[in-house]
Amino acid sequence: MPTENRVRVAQIVGTFGLKGQLKVQPLTDFVERLEKGHRLFLKGEWIEVEECSWHKNKPLLRLYGINHIAKAELYKWEYLEALADERPELDEDEFITEDLMGLRVVTSGGEELGIVDEVLPYPAHDTLRVSEILIPMVKQFVKSVDLKDKKIVVELIDGMRPGEDGA
Repeated sequence: MPTENRVRVAQIVGTFGLKGQLKVQPLTDFVERLEKGHRLFLKGEWIEVEECSWHKNKPLLRLYGINHIAKAELYKWEYLEALADERPELDEDEFITEDLMGLRVVTSGGEELGIVDEVLPYPAHDTLRVSEILIPMVKQFVKSVDLKDKKIVVELIDGMRPGEDGA
């Protein structure tokens, strides 16, 4: 698990070539954290990204000090972490997953639904899990997110609650 002040941004899933490039699976929407010159934690130590390229829509990283396949193999399945307080710039309608966890969720009519238990990263859009209710993070359903008041206002449609048939 990452330490309290770090957040996982990628997992090393393999090697590429003989010169120590690492295939990584991003665990962040802010892939700029993987670009050349950025410093990351690898096994608790700082390491700098020497080069970042893309192959088949996956980042390939060359990290300083890892310049041979044998050394790169030692890091397979390890996580790359960034400092949690190094927050990327966000647009008005963008949020960091950790910021949404534990927020109260209420309907536009004021009904309390519970708290955000999990944010599920689906390909089309993230989805909030509030108890047994799944709420897509799209404007049709999520009307407002207030991080200051720790509240999300949603508008559900028939069939979104367990036991509703949607008819």
